[in-house]
Amino acid sequence: MKILDFFSRAREKRSAQKVWNERIAAYAQAVNAYVDAGQTQGWENAGNEPKHPDVAHLVDAAVDAVRQANKSGNVENLRKEWFPTHQPLIPLLEQNGQSIPTVCILDDGSVLARIGAPYEGGRTVRLTGNQVEDHPEIGFFGRCPNRRFFAVCGDKGIDIRDGWNGPTTATCRWPTGTEGIPSGIPAEPFHTAPTPTAVIPFPDGLKALLVSSDGIFVLSETRAARLLPTESDIKEFAEWSLKEHPNDSPILDLSMEHAAISPTGRFIAVGSQSSTHLVFDANLDIVADVGPMSEYPHYAIFSADESMLAVNSCHFYNGITLGVRTELLPGLTSERWEKDERIPILDENARVYAGVSRNDEFIIGDAGGYVRAFDFDGNFRWQVFIGSSIGSIDITPDLKTLVVSTYAGFISFIELDAGSKPDFQIGVGDHREAYRWIFWKNERAPLIW
Repeated sequence: MKILDFFSRAREKRSAQKVWNERIAAYAQAVNAYVDAGQTQGWENAGNEPKHPDVAHLVDAAVDAVRQANKSGNVENLRKEWFPTHQPLIPLLEQNGQSIPTVCILDDGSVLARIGAPYEGGRTVRLTGNQVEDHPEIGFFGRCPNRRFFAVCGDKGIDIRDGWNGPTTATCRWPTGTEGIPSGIPAEPFHTAPTPTAVIPFPDGLKALLVSSDGIFVLSETRAARLLPTESDIKEFAEWSLKEHPNDSPILDLSMEHAAISPTGRFIAVGSQSSTHLVFDANLDIVADVGPMSEYPHYAIFSADESMLAVNSCHFYNGITLGVRTELLPGLTSERWEKDERIPILDENARVYAGVSRNDEFIIGDAGGYVRAFDFDGNFRWQVFIGSSIGSIDITPDLKTLVVSTYAGFISFIELDAGSKPDFQIGVGDHREAYRWIFWKNERAPLIW
């Protein structure tokens, strides 16, 4: 009887795997065909969007197979036995999913990741092959655009290191909250250090850009300078606030705050929900004011060669990305929602959360779970679907591998220009997801799939 039970369970497992893989692959191929038709023939001629695969009854078996493979250490063939996917796992994400806002590839190929949103008091891990190492001593961290310097947040300030384990080159003090406040305007100092949305060292290793909902600041060992809200924004808001709420101090908080430093440190691009796309120079003077083409500024990135700045504004899950040649930045101004021949539209689809630059293209991660690439003239190149909103993207120095995190607790490793992609992968182009890590809140340990 026991032997019969064993073979019966084995047959059921093979049957479940077969159904799962067939339906996941069929759905991926249908989506790819639908996207191809939409892009080449027009979306009005693409037909109906493919329906999600009916595999809800197999999700528990698939996830359990992932757990068992990780427990035994036999993950090499896991993706062939159970095709990875996203949509069927969505019901599990409500209790398990979590933000991974920062990933960073080190020189030895290992990956640093911040697990959990900054406001949740998350943790830092280091991924080396199939191993996960916790680093409880590391607070929120970031890396400069030239990949050399790292910033690590601590109680006394932000330490800048020359290399991940290198010597400290500066300790930048936290802002007090009163920086950049015009005379006569009441402002409460910070009771605690701001919670970073991002922290980016400058290429000189002596300063750090702090991005937070409390403001965007340039920090050094001796001072803190506020970039956003600007002095004029503070004055305007304070006048309204004091009129409407005379007994309260103005609350100078930001939403959708973001910033980027150019590779040489020559320019700083900043923005928030209530601003335009602003660019500062190394002296912290505003040199460009670019009006968004969608509702709210949301993201900015410089190309690796510093020739181009891409700025994204969003409305719900959609957005528009503009490209600005950096040679045009000094003195550049443009109006909100008005096309400007100097500023081409690079993408009209995505609300952008993360990005990197490779050669003559930007690779961005959007709110819909896609990683997509377009060149500096706005020509679409390729896309790969990961699922959920993208949290962070990094690329290896040889430009051959992407590491992509999501708000669902995934870290995906994508081999670029692999020559082919698996049948179950949704996307356009010859790039292949090699594997993904799963960091779920209620999972005993991280999982590879």
